[in-house]
Formats: sequence, structure tokens, C-alpha cells
Amino acid sequence: MHKGKARAYTNIALIKYWGKENETLILPMNNSLSLTLDAFYTETSVTFSKEYTQDCFLLDGKQQNEAATKKITAFLDLVRAKADCPFYAQVDSRNYVPTAAGLASSASGLAALAGACNAALDLQLTQEELSRLARRGSGSACRSVFGGFVEWHTGDDTTSYATPVASDGWEEELSMLFILINDKEKDVSSRDGMRRTVETSSYYSGWLESTPQDLKKLKQAIREKDFQLLGETTEANALKMHATTLAATPPFTYWSPDSLRAMDCVRSLRQQGLACYFTMDAGPNVKVLCQRKDEKAILAQLKKDFQDDQLIVAHAGQGLITLPMTADDQSTTTRGVAK
Repeated sequence: MHKGKARAYTNIALIKYWGKENETLILPMNNSLSLTLDAFYTETSVTFSKEYTQDCFLLDGKQQNEAATKKITAFLDLVRAKADCPFYAQVDSRNYVPTAAGLASSASGLAALAGACNAALDLQLTQEELSRLARRGSGSACRSVFGGFVEWHTGDDTTSYATPVASDGWEEELSMLFILINDKEKDVSSRDGMRRTVETSSYYSGWLESTPQDLKKLKQAIREKDFQLLGETTEANALKMHATTLAATPPFTYWSPDSLRAMDCVRSLRQQGLACYFTMDAGPNVKVLCQRKDEKAILAQLKKDFQDDQLIVAHAGQGLITLPMTADDQSTTTRGVAK
């Protein structure tokens, strides 16, 4: 029996990943750059045992259906091939983040699973190798292997992985405020939304042409610690990504009326002299990028329009962590998988 456990934090892309060049290998159409955060994370334990007769996937204590388990099995097959391990596995994953609501639960979830498998089977993977492995489960997961600012590079199966972006610790001066508009599962998944956009959106070519320049600006902002440039570039890049979905066939959007209200609120705060900018991923929730020195003032203003339980404060988070297994993590037998 082989056991391992790991924790990974979510990351929010400032330069978005939107579209796959290769869906099987999960290779991106463009480079992306993210900030790993401390507010949301996933802890995952995995047990490989000769006693199991099939893979089992538990999410927040509930056994998942065949479709969800099939995705985990595909990832475990990669690990089993790498480790020459013939055993089935039980995966017990706990999300301290709403699942599939545009809050990057797949990033933390698959990064944590990669780390747990690495520990369980003593693969001794480097961070680069862990990033490549996590990418095969969920593209953005490759960035959650690292803390702070992280860039995910395009390439082939061996050259597409994430690397830290040097920042001299500037990320510690930043905050990201989450406005939770909706924590329910979204109608169009990121995977389906990307595919539809790449295949049908008349705006997609413009997205690909403009993203390298956005990336260059963002790196300059990090290098020069220029918050205004960081914020303006982040917000513009998010709006361009979401514009591509409106030109897809059929068109779709992840925005809700309250998403628009939150974006208007951020613009209004800027006009009042509070430096803050918004970004959104594939979901209705709005993230507000600001400086720590302005965090309390901005939060106080947001509380005039949103409930306290809709607002969560996040700061820069750390990379993948291997955790010790405890007696409560997993039993050696689980319904449906043990002999």
C-alpha cells in the first residue's frame, strides 16, 4: 500500500489561459501569468493498493460518479505508467473552494493530486516535472505548483510547464478581494467554453495576437513594481478574454447582472481615487486587485454593495506542499473498491 497527501492553492490568471492547442496533452494556445493566492486551497490524499478492484474518487467526502472518476483515472494512469505501479487507487480530495464556480478549484485540485501521487509512489519529481504532470490533469494546475507570480509556457509535452516570475517579493504588497456572485456550478465548463471559442469565435484571432503584448506589459509592471500598469493590463486582458465568448457560436457569457454591478463598483472606486482593478475567469465571480495599503478602504466600500459573506480577502500564496498522512485521511477499504 502506498499513501501520500498534498495541499495546493488556487491561482488566478492575470494574463488568461484561454484555448488549447492540443486537448489531449493540454497544451495552451498562449502563455499565461498568474498569482497564487492563500484564501482557497485543496488537500488531497491518495492510496494505491493491491486490495482495490477499481479507482475511487471522493470529493468532500462524497463518492463521485463514473464521469468524474473517469477523469481522475486518466490522470492516475499517467502516474501508474510513470511509476510502473499496477494498483488501483482511492483519491480523497477536499476543496476549501467552491467547485466549478470560476474560482480555480481544478487548478488546486489537480496540483494537489499530482503532489499526493508524487509522495505516495516516491517519484521524486522536480517542481518542473510536477508542473508538467499537473498540466495533464488541468492546464492551470501547472501554475499552482509554485507560489507568487507564475508563468505557464506554450510548447510541446516536455516544454510546456510553469515557472516562477521573479518579483523581489512585490506580490506581498498586493491583495485580491473576491466578490462571490455565485458559487454554484456554471452552465458552460471552462473546457467546453474554450473549445467553442477556439473553434467558432471571430474574435479569437485578435485574442491570440494581443496576448503577447499584454504579457510583456505585465512582466514590465512586475519588474518595475508599477501597480497601475499591472492593474490596467490585468483588467484589459480579462475583458478581451470574455469578449471572445460573446462572438462564439452559439454565443455565451460567464457574466451575471451582479458581475456587471461589481465591475461598475470597481470603476467607481477608481474614480474616487482608490486604485483597484478587476479580473474574471470562467465564472461570474469578480476578483479585485489592489494594494495592501488600500485593502481596508476598498473592502469598506465594497461592503456597501455586497454582503460580508460575499467578500473574501486573499494575499499571495505558496506553492505545492507535501503533508503527512493522518489516521483520519483514508481507510484502507472503501465501498466498491476493496476486495
